[in-house]
Amino acid sequence: MNKRKSIRKWMVVFWLFLFSSGFSQDKGVISPEARHFQLYHKHERIDFIKLDTSLTEKKPVFLFCQGSLPVPLFVSFKEGVYMLGGGISNFNYREITQKYHLIVISMPETPVIVSEKQVSQSFCYIPDTLNPRQFSPEYEKKDFLEHYVKRAGIVLDFLKKQPWVDNNKLVVAGHSQGSKVATKIALKNKRITHIGLFAANPFGRVDQFVRESRLSAQSGKVSWEEADKQMEENYETYRQAFIPDSVKKYASLNSLKTFSEPFLEDWLELKIPVFLAYGTEDRTSELCDIVPLFFIREGKKNLTMKRYLHLEHNFFEVEKEGKTNYDKPHWPEVMHEFMEWVEKNGVH
Repeated sequence: MNKRKSIRKWMVVFWLFLFSSGFSQDKGVISPEARHFQLYHKHERIDFIKLDTSLTEKKPVFLFCQGSLPVPLFVSFKEGVYMLGGGISNFNYREITQKYHLIVISMPETPVIVSEKQVSQSFCYIPDTLNPRQFSPEYEKKDFLEHYVKRAGIVLDFLKKQPWVDNNKLVVAGHSQGSKVATKIALKNKRITHIGLFAANPFGRVDQFVRESRLSAQSGKVSWEEADKQMEENYETYRQAFIPDSVKKYASLNSLKTFSEPFLEDWLELKIPVFLAYGTEDRTSELCDIVPLFFIREGKKNLTMKRYLHLEHNFFEVEKEGKTNYDKPHWPEVMHEFMEWVEKNGVH
């Protein structure tokens, strides 16, 4: 009996050590083109994948920060496992893996692989299939900017120590919400040499809701009375995000607060080459049009801006009547131009 107690005590101490000191595990090949890693930091597990399964070729890291919502990296269908990979399935990721270790970190408290029965129509992870509109409470508690940046920092610190990583170059890129995460990572990690910002909003998140109401009224989609009501409701929701008791009750308010922080000053602070790309039909990113004015005023020449005509938030074509044509994607060419830009700009 004493021996059993001793073993249990040893196991408790062992697991406390793992979670407090940090523990890493190569989970091996998860698909024909991806390798799965797990890191343990304090009381949290961080999953990430590396595109291509080899650990023999030394290459620099390319970290891609996915957008919002608890989208798993893989979904299991009857026909087989499909890789979403945080959006990398939208472009030619094989082009990147020829020269880089392409890394994608899982969303917090979101399984790496889930069954098709546990995803919504927009591929969000639904832990309770009886409540398809309810995300995991654990995810909502950790869905805020600083937490994403912290997790990415832990992953990059781990990768820095691997013999198969070339630390002379480090590229980070992000789409939509991921562009905000990428920005903060680049400010904190001085090893990053290039940054790509795709479908970004220089003024955060909540402002786009206000702009949408105004434009809806101007276009006649809603009355000005309705638009006025919507804008006031957005102001009040944002106000609640700064009240601790409200955030404690509704964890999603913390996400709204942190991702509504303006990012223009952060971009101006960056000294590395910055690539800013967005579609002209993307209301989220329309204020990117004025970003070059601020760089010009500050005398900064490290910004490259690429405006993609007639494309929306995910770089699909938009028809004249305003309908998105999902048969005409342009993510591959957008990412290809970014990769060419990285090579031309060298290491700073």
